[in-house]
Parts: sequence; C-alpha cells; structure tokens
Amino acid sequence: MKKSLNVLLIMLLTLTIFAGCASNTGSRAPSPSNLQDAAKPTKIVIGASITPHAEILAVVKEILAEEGYELEIKEFTDYIQPNLTLDTGDLDANYFQHQPYLDDFNAENKTDLVPIVAVHYEPFGIYGGKTASIEELKDGAQIAVPNDPTNEARALLLLEAQGLIKLKEGSDLKATVNDIVENPKKLDIIEIEAAQLPRSIQDVDLSVINGNYAIQAGLNASTDALATEDKDSLAAATFANIVAVRKGDENREDLKALVKAITSDKVKSFIEEKYQGAVVPVF
Repeated sequence: MKKSLNVLLIMLLTLTIFAGCASNTGSRAPSPSNLQDAAKPTKIVIGASITPHAEILAVVKEILAEEGYELEIKEFTDYIQPNLTLDTGDLDANYFQHQPYLDDFNAENKTDLVPIVAVHYEPFGIYGGKTASIEELKDGAQIAVPNDPTNEARALLLLEAQGLIKLKEGSDLKATVNDIVENPKKLDIIEIEAAQLPRSIQDVDLSVINGNYAIQAGLNASTDALATEDKDSLAAATFANIVAVRKGDENREDLKALVKAITSDKVKSFIEEKYQGAVVPVF
C-alpha cells in the first residue's frame, strides 16, 4: 500500500511539472523573428512627378522615418499613370497634380480620388524660343501651350494677361483655343503634351510651360520666364498641387502622418531655399 502511494505521488508530481511547462509556453518571450516583424516600419507607397514632387518627398521620407514609417517614392513622367495606379491600389497616395486636373480625371475615368492636403503652387511661365521677348513677337508667331484641358486654360489665361489674346467671357478655367475671341497678331497656338514643351521650345516662338516641367528642364519661372502668373491670379488661387488618395482612405493614420510631415516647417524651408520662387509653399 505504501509502495502504491509513493507511485501515485510521483505521478502527481510529474503531471504538475508538465502542466507548469505548458502554461509557461504561452508567456514565452517572442522569438527574434517576431521582434523584427514588430519593429518593421509601416510602408507608405506614393507616386510623384520627378521634379519637384519627388525631391520634396525625399525630405518627407526622412521625417516619416523618425515616426516609424517607410515612404517608398515611385516616380512617373506623365499625368495619367499616377492616378490610374492609385485607383488600382498599387499606390497609397500620389503627389503631382492640382484639383482641377483631378476633377477632370475623375469625371473622364470614373475614378473616385480625393485630395487630403494642398502643398505648393508652381507658377506657369512664358519662355522665349525663336523669339526672345513678348514685345518682339511678330504676326503669325507660334506659341506652344499644354494640351490637357486644365493646363491649356491656365496657359491661355496667362497669354490673355499679357494682352496677346482675349478669351470669351466666362470661359476661365475651361478655356480652349476655341474660346479665343480676339487674336490681333493672328498667333498660331499649338497644343503640345505638357512633358514635351521644354524639348520643343526652340521650335516655336514662345512656350507656356508647366512649373514642374520647367524646373526639370533647368528653367526657373522667377528668373527665366518672360512673364509668370500673378500671385493673386485665379490660377494661383486654384492650382495648388495636392496629395491625392482613394476616397475612404482620408482618415488612415499613416496618411495623416504623411500630411503632417509634408506640411512641416522643415519641408517649407526646403521648398523656399531650393526653388527660389519657382515653387511656392501654400501651407
């Protein structure tokens, strides 16, 4: 009987030890691989035009890294793919366009992209090609403008501000060459894809170039342009470049962090010092 009791006690002790081991398994410290996953930063993928957007985002990337986010910047050279790629979910956000362009894109492509912050404004400029100044412009001279709807209107408004043409009343930001009601010099307005404008500048008398493509070509609106949009113009108030996302993503914590970083004092100082008036922060 005593021997049986001893065997029973040994069995109970053994079961207790195994039970203790099993309970400790649940509170075991995470493995190194689990720790590595927990420390891995959240990635934000953003599409951008090369200049100045990707350059500005390089500063934003540094700020976000300190907050535990990894910013991956994908560069685009056109105005179509960044929105299509955002719409399909391959990007979390993009930064290359202004609100009127986004509105037109949404309407034409049945996308639902929305802005989350306005960052900067790039003055349009008129640049000399075959003709060195506006005053020397001859009858029948050729002037190149962007061929996409919103930027073409912006270019035509700038030409109107210089007294070169007159647009139909009320056309404003929807203006096309068909809305020109007065053209005293019989200027030949040539519509060209925006990215090609700097490359074709020597083939025309004057060219009205988007700010980002001018910068990319080594031109500065504040020093190289024959005329630029006035800071109080309709265009200046309307064409601030924005960060866009898919509708419904506006309140994501990572995108809120992106907004905070891109509107920081560090980014504002970078824009003002690097671009010297060719890019103007609006925050």
